[in-house]
Amino acid sequence: MIVGLTGGIATGKSLVSSILRRLGAKVIDLDEIAREVVRPGLPAWREIVKAFGRGILKEDGEIDRKRLGEMVFNDHRLLKRLNEITHPRILEEARRRIERIRRSEPRAIVVVDAALLIESGYYREMDKVIVVYADEETQIRRLMERNGLTREEALKRIRAQMPMEEKISYADHVIYNTGSLEDLERETVKVFNKLKEESP
Repeated sequence: MIVGLTGGIATGKSLVSSILRRLGAKVIDLDEIAREVVRPGLPAWREIVKAFGRGILKEDGEIDRKRLGEMVFNDHRLLKRLNEITHPRILEEARRRIERIRRSEPRAIVVVDAALLIESGYYREMDKVIVVYADEETQIRRLMERNGLTREEALKRIRAQMPMEEKISYADHVIYNTGSLEDLERETVKVFNKLKEESP
């Protein structure tokens, strides 16, 4: 069973991902793959440097994700260009990993952890979709604490994403992360048990 896991920024998706991994799910983290496909010298890296200039590189040749992030956050055209370069390669690698797990462990529950699962249309390849939800005020507070952002900066990042209410409309399961870590743990276990029941 292939399960897509998504949520908004600072909703706790990575936390849910690590709980699911602990419960025995095979987790494929698209953010991790995204970092791999842009390693220096690889085709995506070359295209990004060509599109955005050498100013986005650190001294060691790695892409400065923070600098690139600031550029694309303020310009939808640039964000679209970056996604055109990286998304096909990320999805190709994800599909390869899913296939490898399918061959070695056909009964496994595979969780694809992807921030842009819905926006990219990749959710259509999933058997089930989980959305991790937090209300906007909680997201703002977490972003300010975690990333040292101002309220305005936090809001800008949140508003640059698909609204949470819209994301929920694609979900088979919603995990509400507005309480304690124990609550989140309990919610996640409940959803994982349901997935096991639904698994073919």
